[in-house]
Amino acid sequence: MAAAAERTDELVREYLLFRGFTAALKQLDAEIKADREKGFRVDKIVDQLQQFVQSYDLAALRDYWSYLDRRLFSRLEDVYRPTVNKLKTSLFRYYLVHAIQNGRNDKAQEFFLKQASELQNQAEWKDCQDKVKLVLFALQAESSRMKKEELEVEQAVLHHKLPAYVANMDRLGDSELDMTCNQRSTAHSLQTRGGFLSTFLSQSKKGPSRPAHPSGASPTQTSSMLLGKKEPTNHQSAKGKEGTGSSKDGKSHFSGLASGESSSLQQRQKRLQEHGKERKELLSKGTFQGQSAEKKTDTGIAETEPCSELHAEQTDTSAKMPASSAEAVGVRQEQPFIVLSQEEYGEHHSSIMYCRVDCSGRRVASLDVDGVIKVWSFNPIMQTKASSISKSPLLSLEWATKRDRLLLLGSGVGTVRLYDTEAKKNLCEISIDEDMPRILSLACSPSGASFVCSAAAQSLVSHMDFSVVSSGGKSMNQVPGKLLLWDTKTMKQQLQFSLEPEPIAINCTAFNHNGNLLVTGAADGIVRLFDMQQHECAMSWKAHDGEVYSVEFSYDENTVYSIGEDGKFIQWNIHKSGLKVSEYDLPSEATGPFVLSGYSGYKQVQFPRGRLFAFDSEGNYMLTCSSTGGVIFKLNGEEKVLESCLSLGGHRAPVVTVDWSTAMDCGTCLTASMDGKIKLTTLLAQKS
Repeated sequence: MAAAAERTDELVREYLLFRGFTAALKQLDAEIKADREKGFRVDKIVDQLQQFVQSYDLAALRDYWSYLDRRLFSRLEDVYRPTVNKLKTSLFRYYLVHAIQNGRNDKAQEFFLKQASELQNQAEWKDCQDKVKLVLFALQAESSRMKKEELEVEQAVLHHKLPAYVANMDRLGDSELDMTCNQRSTAHSLQTRGGFLSTFLSQSKKGPSRPAHPSGASPTQTSSMLLGKKEPTNHQSAKGKEGTGSSKDGKSHFSGLASGESSSLQQRQKRLQEHGKERKELLSKGTFQGQSAEKKTDTGIAETEPCSELHAEQTDTSAKMPASSAEAVGVRQEQPFIVLSQEEYGEHHSSIMYCRVDCSGRRVASLDVDGVIKVWSFNPIMQTKASSISKSPLLSLEWATKRDRLLLLGSGVGTVRLYDTEAKKNLCEISIDEDMPRILSLACSPSGASFVCSAAAQSLVSHMDFSVVSSGGKSMNQVPGKLLLWDTKTMKQQLQFSLEPEPIAINCTAFNHNGNLLVTGAADGIVRLFDMQQHECAMSWKAHDGEVYSVEFSYDENTVYSIGEDGKFIQWNIHKSGLKVSEYDLPSEATGPFVLSGYSGYKQVQFPRGRLFAFDSEGNYMLTCSSTGGVIFKLNGEEKVLESCLSLGGHRAPVVTVDWSTAMDCGTCLTASMDGKIKLTTLLAQKS
């Protein structure tokens, strides 16, 4: 929508320039500049919101959000309303955090004053409001404290006075000078020893070790206390004499100070001993943790028993772990993906055949063996959008490329249907060939103009017959087939491709990124590469012993990958026919046929229909099937064995088809199993 609006604006501007309507052009530019919808461009709307937040313009922010809500958000479906409310809450929280981080407490208070009536009844803001109030209170207290300290420093600088013994130096006698020097040196030595001892104490125990004089006393008062002038103690006033009062008072005061310091030193030493005991106890707890756990168990604490057993099991496991397991754990710690979430879609009640994500990465179409089609979304919540049941059996499914609301459905009676997932109805149905009723594969060109259809005759044996698998029979599906090209708009056949050496059933098809190349895998084990501009087969080669089940282009499109009935996963060079780049052996649970065992010897068998492997956004990792869930392998042409990086798990039945959507920032992996369950796993790639 945004691209269309921008393109239309450019065309209108060119038209006005061509006609010479300069006044209209200026008016158009002014209107576009003042456009509040920003041409429906998300980046422009986000920039506008960011500008309001950066300028602390709360009124403009509220007004602009109200406009967006009225013009855009109110027209959405009800299912998106929680997401819109969450977006609004996050936006205003961002404004609040930005204001607090930049010291604009006035703007934060203004926010609560203006938004109080609206936010007081919202549960999302109750906890946030209490936390913000605490933060504001702490910031105000911190700022007031810093201002007070700055004021005290300024006053101390402005009103600084010299000590009395320095100011009255010329009035002191020799004896008084000697006494003052002795007092200062002794006090300094005591203070030094106190500081040395205080280094061994914690911060909470340093309070009593401060000097005895009050914090508010000035240097003049302190010096007068040291000299013993005008503040004699009680015993000094009772026993002192006038003749030698000053010197005796000074000595007696110094002795009292020394005794006080010695008592404080004793207290510090006592605290130091207590601190040492505490450290020994803590260390002994860490050393004899097992003994203490046994004691707690004997005293009747039952909760510690499983914990101690679990700890013992972990200890034994780590002790018995071989070197190879340790290396595996080391590799696992450096996983290329982080599993963010895993959800389950359980609307199907039979085995899944196809499960595909559309081009936008927003919707999924799934098809089961009973002919039930489900179209569902998973963002923001998992919800079924459309559901349909086909009277005739369905064998293939594909999303239309350009109009991603349309589905192509291939049946087992020689018809292809075009299904509208929004209108929930069939738009048209075309007949392919009565002699070849099975539509095995559909692939839509990236341009959206055409699609290819693979039609085949009835199989020689039922694909649900377990006797074929158990007896080791192969290539039982080698029946005649056709590969046809159809126009998407007119729904008419354009041409039929030539299949050499003979017409054969095509099991799988895939286009490259621009639709110029088409790769196919057939029941005769041959991979064919078609030039879609010339509409002819460019090359073909024998790829597998048996049928080819699944084919895909590589990320750079210089090679193709194929999985066959022989259990091989092979990479082929498309520039040289039949040249292998790499070859890997896959377990049978990844290639099929897939077997689901039940009670009383019941066995259900399903041959591969959908995609058996899918790549990540850069083509370095591959998702495959397994008996318990999807498995991600790292692709490395130098190694002869695929390196397993991550097992998604979550399934109780064999996984029969997979898909990996990279349309979103986080990759979405789909794994569908024979019990009808589909697991949607969201992955986050770790960039190295």
